[in-house]
Amino acid sequence: MSGSTSKKIVAYRFDRESVQGFINPLTFLQEGGVEVLTSAGAVAALPYSEIKALCFVRDFEGPPSWKAHRTFPSRPKIEGLWVKLQFRDGDTVEGVIGNNLLLMEDRGLSITPPDAGFQNRIYVPRTALTQVQVLGVVGSPLHRARKPKAEAKDQLKMFE
Repeated sequence: MSGSTSKKIVAYRFDRESVQGFINPLTFLQEGGVEVLTSAGAVAALPYSEIKALCFVRDFEGPPSWKAHRTFPSRPKIEGLWVKLQFRDGDTVEGVIGNNLLLMEDRGLSITPPDAGFQNRIYVPRTALTQVQVLGVVGSPLHRARKPKAEAKDQLKMFE
């Protein structure tokens, strides 16, 4: 499959400087880490153990919005599982993951952050996390499948 689309990312690392670059969204998850074409033009393989978060961004400029907006101000409107991630360094961030658990990646989680206006997705390797807590289910199919209450048979019909 030929994919010419590359996505802008900023890879935030635990102990080192962040890396700005581009990834192929279909093949960036390799066995040993994440493959990134840096903005300097070099290909780098970042080990999963070094990565805290991989943020898909529109621009490299500006402050990292995921650090300023870590929680939803109210219940999210996006359908899925509303989760709270706790990182190895004690940091936390909230997000929404898909409600279909078959779509979950084995090396990490892709979440939609609280401030989706600046970035539309954050990928977090499992090695960066100590805890994932489900805060709620948004848009549950159980809520849509409720049947209307049946009319009482002994009720008089006065206004028909």
